[in-house]
Amino acid sequence: MWPNSSFNSFLLTGFPDLEAAHRWISIPFFLVYLSVLLGNGALLLLIKEDHSLHEPMYYFLAMLAATDLGLTLTTMPSVLGVLWLDHREIGHVACFSQAYFIHSLSFVESGILLAMACDRLIAIRNPLRYTSILTNTRVVKMGLGILMRGFVSVIPPVLPLYFFPYCHSHVLSHAFCLHQDVIKLACADTSFNRLYPVVLVALIFVLDSLVILVSYVLILRTVLSLAAREERVKALNTCVSHICCVLVFYVPVTGLSLIHRFGKQVPQIVHLIMSYVYLLFPPLMNPVIYSAKTKQIQRGILRLFATWRVRA
Repeated sequence: MWPNSSFNSFLLTGFPDLEAAHRWISIPFFLVYLSVLLGNGALLLLIKEDHSLHEPMYYFLAMLAATDLGLTLTTMPSVLGVLWLDHREIGHVACFSQAYFIHSLSFVESGILLAMACDRLIAIRNPLRYTSILTNTRVVKMGLGILMRGFVSVIPPVLPLYFFPYCHSHVLSHAFCLHQDVIKLACADTSFNRLYPVVLVALIFVLDSLVILVSYVLILRTVLSLAAREERVKALNTCVSHICCVLVFYVPVTGLSLIHRFGKQVPQIVHLIMSYVYLLFPPLMNPVIYSAKTKQIQRGILRLFATWRVRA
């Protein structure tokens, strides 16, 4: 169960019974990771360089892209290390740190999606006061609040991991570290670590999704009160990209939660696939959605290419 490893480490797991195909499996993973890095990196560069995109909506989009990059860079080394090099061993400190950043950045992403819903609500209900309500200072404060909520709230369950004894198999079920995986291997009273995450997920994911839903109910009421059909269509079109991103994030989160809670008889491969979908699908799709659905982003991309041509 524990060959060639010390007890200060865990063993990561790729795809059980498919170890011989890990090199082939790594190809789509590498392409997805590369696409995430290029897509979100290009989005950040575009928002930085194009002054017409220096608005609250795009500042929140830049926060979302930066969060997706952070989440991707957190899991990429261990996942590709397992698939490419069969490097399964990971030290306790590295494992707990990885789990901390995965869970923190997931909560940060939920908070950013909530802030983006509030942004759309203000833009549609109070268009004339939009820039005076969402000033740069307020956007920065909201961003810092989201970061603080995400990174501070995860400290209580992760910190005890550094002090627990681990006397079970030391084999984790993924190619990256998750709190719920590590806690199963601890030989100590883990009651707090099992209860706190449930409460935290309810307070953050469930509450955020409910507030987003209420925001769109208010947006819909405002849009339906507009007299001109063109104005209603234009107002709703500004929300399409955000709605798609919300679905891309919360549908995998909900599916993974249901499988972990009720899918005891579900094959392990399904758990693995849902975990990777949860971690990789939103970062992959968010830049695609905004590039395809937002005309300002499309025009910004064309202007950026034109500028590079002139410089060349």
